[in-house]
Amino acid sequence: MDNIHILVVEDDTDINRLLCTILEGAGYTCRSAFSGSEAMLWAEKYDYDLVLLDLMLPGLTGEEFIARIRAGRTMPIIVLSAKVAVEDRVNALGLGADDYITKPFDNREVLARVEAQLRRSRRFSAPGAGQELSCGPLRLSRENHTVTADGVQVSLTSREFAILALLMEHPKRAFSRAQIYEAVWGEEFMGDDNTVNVHVSNLRAKLAKAAPGREYIKTVWGIGFKLGELDGTS
Repeated sequence: MDNIHILVVEDDTDINRLLCTILEGAGYTCRSAFSGSEAMLWAEKYDYDLVLLDLMLPGLTGEEFIARIRAGRTMPIIVLSAKVAVEDRVNALGLGADDYITKPFDNREVLARVEAQLRRSRRFSAPGAGQELSCGPLRLSRENHTVTADGVQVSLTSREFAILALLMEHPKRAFSRAQIYEAVWGEEFMGDDNTVNVHVSNLRAKLAKAAPGREYIKTVWGIGFKLGELDGTS
């Protein structure tokens, strides 16, 4: 691996060690944190390519960690939690997590999801994908991984960034939830509309907060979503 650094945040020593063993066996470099507060210290001091995060942590909770880190960082965050309720999953995704795996977990699935997130992250930061996208008041830079709306910078998760890039690449096209999921998540769509809906809702809210007064993403009933009418882009 090209010096991929992963922060593993899990208070159970045995599970933390297991996760690091799985990831290091695949060639990644890991740093362990055993509380949310310790994870925040490491995240503020160093840059990580991905965070693997438990939610039920001493000190700072996993949810609090996500909320704080998303104020300025866009690295993928995969939640790995014993919380199995739909509300917990939706809340974590709403705060800015990119994926959610429930415990007990399959080692191969954890590794596959980590690799999928890293592939997606590299895709949107690769030199060959460094072009600027512009639609009305929206500006997206893949090279710098930045988005502005009416000149105001918008902090997005990697999934939100990928969804917006997809819509901006094809401003006249309406995408179904299945098409968005398969393009952005890189996996076969299994009929769970809620995952896409949550990310699109978060994306809409962030764009509206940065520059209110426009419909940035339009719902096309019976189909899915498309870029809104932004100065002749639709």
